[in-house]
Amino acid sequence: MKSLVVGGAGFIGSHLADRLVSRGPVTLFDNLSVGKREFVATHLDSGAAKLVVGELLDLGQVCEVVKGHDVVFHLAANPEARWGLDNPRLDLEQGTIATWNVLEAMRRGGVKTIVFSSSGTVYGDTAAVCAEGDLGHLPISLYGASKLAGESLISAYAECFGLRGLIYRFGNVVGPRGTHGAALDFFKKLQKTPDELEVLGDGAQAKPYVFVTDCVDGILFGLDHSKGPLDVFNIAPPDFTSVRRIAELCVAASPYPSARIRYTGGERGWPGDVPQSRIAPNRLAELGWRVSRTSDEAVREAVSALAREVFG
Repeated sequence: MKSLVVGGAGFIGSHLADRLVSRGPVTLFDNLSVGKREFVATHLDSGAAKLVVGELLDLGQVCEVVKGHDVVFHLAANPEARWGLDNPRLDLEQGTIATWNVLEAMRRGGVKTIVFSSSGTVYGDTAAVCAEGDLGHLPISLYGASKLAGESLISAYAECFGLRGLIYRFGNVVGPRGTHGAALDFFKKLQKTPDELEVLGDGAQAKPYVFVTDCVDGILFGLDHSKGPLDVFNIAPPDFTSVRRIAELCVAASPYPSARIRYTGGERGWPGDVPQSRIAPNRLAELGWRVSRTSDEAVREAVSALAREVFG
């Protein structure tokens, strides 16, 4: 299997590359704005993978890199939902338009299978447990809106042009090589203010956290076992973890265990934040796959790994 991983030097992409190199040639496409060459250096040095540095907004370049592959894993996007508040075009360009460019390049190049990283943010502002068929609420963030737009484009290209689409709605993915997220944000804040950790919101925000290697396992299990032209899968544990719990774990794992935690207040960390998220991974469970860690186990393991990366 000849695989193209778009966003392949990033957090999830590099872990996916770790698994794909045993399945055949791997091409990694990344602009290195967030991803790092060092994340995939072992595979580049061994010749198991090659890295193409480029921009998804350059359709001509995307067409060139897509040609000749069997599967495109499209993981590239704005990695942090909050960033869209400062740049409202960010998710339109790095999400919706970039996804259209990937799909159009696949159509022109005759590449039939796309694996797309979506998000639980497509379910909108609801505390209900959301299965794959539950889209009764619309996204409230620009990031979530771009993910839902990407899903819609994949559905249309599957119907109109015969592509096979696998859409994965992730919980909050955590683990080593993390480039964003609450734990990394907390560690960086502690480096600047060792006596106090500021936490946005009241700390009661709670979401399902999935360890990155579990996420990759789920992606590949779905690819290997689903048969339909368009499949949608949630990847998340059935439980959840609060921001307060993550903050406490980060302080304890840092060189500053006496730091005071100060909450800014309010149920949301920022406009567009979904304070309570619950995702039911029903369809992968029906195929025989579940995550191997609870949300709390994933968070604790990720905090430990990130603490080593940040503080040494």
